[in-house]
Amino acid sequence: MSLEHFLNHTVNSWMNEEGPYSDIVLSSRIRLARNLNNIQFPTVATNEEGQQIIGLMMEHFAEKEVEKVGKLEFLNISELKSLEKWVLVEKHLISPQLAEESNYGACLLSPNEEVSIMINEEDHIRIQCLFPGLQLNEALELAQQFDDWMEEKLDFAFDEKLGFLTSCPTNVGTGMRASVMMHLPALVITQQINRMLPAINQLGLVVRGTYGEGSEAQGNIFQISNQITLGKSEEDIVDDLLSVVHQLITQERTAREALLKTSHIQLEDRVFRSYGILANSRIIESKEAAICLSDVRLGIDLGLIKNVSRTILNELMILTQPGFLQQYAGGPLRPNERDIRRATFIRERLKLEELKDNGGDVK
Repeated sequence: MSLEHFLNHTVNSWMNEEGPYSDIVLSSRIRLARNLNNIQFPTVATNEEGQQIIGLMMEHFAEKEVEKVGKLEFLNISELKSLEKWVLVEKHLISPQLAEESNYGACLLSPNEEVSIMINEEDHIRIQCLFPGLQLNEALELAQQFDDWMEEKLDFAFDEKLGFLTSCPTNVGTGMRASVMMHLPALVITQQINRMLPAINQLGLVVRGTYGEGSEAQGNIFQISNQITLGKSEEDIVDDLLSVVHQLITQERTAREALLKTSHIQLEDRVFRSYGILANSRIIESKEAAICLSDVRLGIDLGLIKNVSRTILNELMILTQPGFLQQYAGGPLRPNERDIRRATFIRERLKLEELKDNGGDVK
């Protein structure tokens, strides 16, 4: 296994596999923040302390075989090129903050990319498990297994009253962030999402964009996650999030049915116009591509478009990001050049899907 595997093996499980409620839920993620006793948090740590953490992680976990997961590959962030870092960000394998860490950031990745362990980000260790569809409990179970496995070798910073200690006070307690990435186009089209977001926040949850804090919700994709980490168990936090997610699923499906019933022609027109743009454009910006991909994904889920798999849309959402486009090009591209390559990539990918659907040779 090597860096090339994670850069060239572009489609990971949450993109090309369908899970429960995958017509609305793209992925489920559990992230556990952990720090080591008697070593300063990364926000104030010295270079020597940062290197000490990397040494411990390499000694105990790098290249180790994990049951049902495989051998963990160690990547030193400081040794990666800028484009390589951002490809990993776009695949949701590392955070933007870790990509910007040039001194002693690192990560451990599983071959199937379900598990990513970030080292020296905001905390010493962040265990991330990413599953397709609505599989929060499954992701939690795997994250807890890794947590227990690592705790056999490491002494985590833990207080009997407060729980796990973290750099940011909002993570103290379980140190857990549970999140679900959802595609909610009907709630956006009907403008119901505007009244729902404040209500979600009042329930102790937060709504963010595709790449977490500070990111925009492009293509009607929202990330719903917990805010409270103290005073509740990991299981209770997941149950609370699942309760809200199931309500959003119900509301989204109801809105989709209403659109089909009351605005069928207008909806069809919107979906097929967007498909036409994707299938024929010679230049397209990332924001327009995200909107069109969302429309087409909605059309697939409602049975209006029958010759395109919804997983292709998941794939295109990632593969048309700036980092991926430039990685394939072999170097930096100007914005206009990226827009041209994005349009070309989408056209060719949709043509391959049509050939496959018609029994053609796609080799």
